[in-house]
Amino acid sequence: MYALGMDTSHAFLVICLMKDDKVLDAVQMFGRLRQSQLLVMEVRKMFDRQNLAAKDIDALVVTRGPGSYTGVRIAMTFAKVLASNAEKKLYTLSTLQLYAGLEDCYSIIDARAKRVYVGRYKDGKPLMEDTIYTNDKMKEIVSDGTKVVGDLHLFGREDAYGDLCRNFVLLRDQWTPVENVDLLAPSYLKSNEEYL
Repeated sequence: MYALGMDTSHAFLVICLMKDDKVLDAVQMFGRLRQSQLLVMEVRKMFDRQNLAAKDIDALVVTRGPGSYTGVRIAMTFAKVLASNAEKKLYTLSTLQLYAGLEDCYSIIDARAKRVYVGRYKDGKPLMEDTIYTNDKMKEIVSDGTKVVGDLHLFGREDAYGDLCRNFVLLRDQWTPVENVDLLAPSYLKSNEEYL
C-alpha cells in the first residue's frame, strides 16, 4: 500500500511517501510561510522520482494540528481534495504526536503569546490530551530533566524535531481514519485555565 504523509502545521514542510512500513521518499525542510508555494511542487517532484502518479496512492495521512491556523489548513486542504476526487482513504494524526514519534516525552510547539501547545506521549500513544501551557509552566517541566521535543529554543535549548517522515511510519497504528472528508477540520486548542 502506498501512502502519502504530509505536515504543514508548523515550521516545516514534511512530505513522506511510504510503501507498507518503509519510507520511499521524504522531504523535511524548513518552510515556514512557504508551505503553500512548495507543497504541490514537492509532491509532484516526489512522484516523478518514484515513477508514481496520484492514482497510485492508496491512502493519505495529514496532521490535524495544533499549529499555525493557516499552516494546518494547507496540507489538510490538499489531502481533502485528493481524497475526495480520487476516492483515497484519509487519516489524521496530531502534530504533537508526529513530533514525539515513539519517544516517552512531552512534545511542544510555540503557540505564541508566551504559551506552548503541549502533548505527552509514550510509545506513540497519548498520556494526556493535547493542551496549552504557559511558557512558565512548561519551563518547570523542561528544567526538571523530563524529555521534551519540539521548540526548545523557547527555553534556551536546541530544538529537537527528529525524523518526522520516519515518525509517520512508526505511528501507523495511531492514524485516525476520517469517515467523512467533508467534515474534517483542524484541531485548534482552547486555553486551559489551570495553566494560564
